[in-house]
Amino acid sequence: MNTGIVIPCYNEANRLDYNAFQSFLTLHSDYHLCFVNDGSKDDTLAFLKRMQKGFETQISIVDCKTNGGKAEAVRQGILKMSQVPELEYIGFLDADLSVSLEEFTDLVQTIHSDSTLKIVSGSRVKRMGAVINRNLKRHLIGRSIATLISLLLGMPFYDTQCGAKVFRKELVHVGFRSPFQSAWLFDVELFMRMKKYYGIQAAMNFILEYPLRRWVHVEDSKIGASDLIKIPLQLIKIQYHYQLKPKFALTLPFANETLSLES
Repeated sequence: MNTGIVIPCYNEANRLDYNAFQSFLTLHSDYHLCFVNDGSKDDTLAFLKRMQKGFETQISIVDCKTNGGKAEAVRQGILKMSQVPELEYIGFLDADLSVSLEEFTDLVQTIHSDSTLKIVSGSRVKRMGAVINRNLKRHLIGRSIATLISLLLGMPFYDTQCGAKVFRKELVHVGFRSPFQSAWLFDVELFMRMKKYYGIQAAMNFILEYPLRRWVHVEDSKIGASDLIKIPLQLIKIQYHYQLKPKFALTLPFANETLSLES
């Protein structure tokens, strides 16, 4: 189950868990971590280079000189991982490990054990036996946003915005070849691209929301209250780009072809 995990980093020098990452790689030789330094102003890049020593075959670093936002950082990391021939699966995870590396392996095991699945997305469903520690105010706002997103997609998602997802490498050309419209809601765009390319029914059949056993809110989030207010405007922008414009152009990585999908 050779898997690449992309981890976007912006000013994370004081939050990256050195021991957690190195211990995980010691126990999981079939995993490759790709850290994307998204124009950090602190010592993130130096920290990543120190962590890479001794793990050069399992840790890659993409250094973006300017801050392009999480969406572009994840996209650049995934394009980098798509060039590693032995990888079967590629995913992404938040640098604060609100979803642990160990739990991420459960997502990978799920997609590996079911050939009909192409994407497994973590879902922060609070239920018996699970530890989902979320800020109450953010949770309530998040549920409202989740409802809007589900209506926009026309797909019954509970939680598109969890930062833990894994997919089959074959989806890179559909989901990540072109830049995203939104810096924060690229997860929504990813699912929108799947829907437009494969059709809504096929996409619903191969996307699985995986209920996490543990998710812990970490303070010092990069998204503030003012950003949350802007989210409905971002959703309108996404709806216009993918549903109201005449066509959605998708550049394929072969034969220099551009596929235009009718809205």
